[in-house]
Amino acid sequence: MPTESDCRMEYTVYMLRCADGTLYTGITNDLTRRIAVHNSGKGAKYTRGRLPVKLVYSAPCPNKSEALRMELVIKRMNRREKEALLQIRRADF
Repeated sequence: MPTESDCRMEYTVYMLRCADGTLYTGITNDLTRRIAVHNSGKGAKYTRGRLPVKLVYSAPCPNKSEALRMELVIKRMNRREKEALLQIRRADF
């Protein structure tokens, strides 16, 4: 059940490129801190053996529920679709 603080807090869906070239997707409410945790080796088990990681994508979400939904959509994409998402995102800048 979402807490009141979850409803008011903005979350971010992010994608990291690991040192071996693989992509990792997650959510956080503090992106800077989360990337630092990943790079310290104390983040997700997946990234621990693939350091360093680099932020390649982030998108704000109004709440945790939306962030989890978006994370699931991205995680269900294949590698080619994820790379295409990264290319589209770069074209926006």
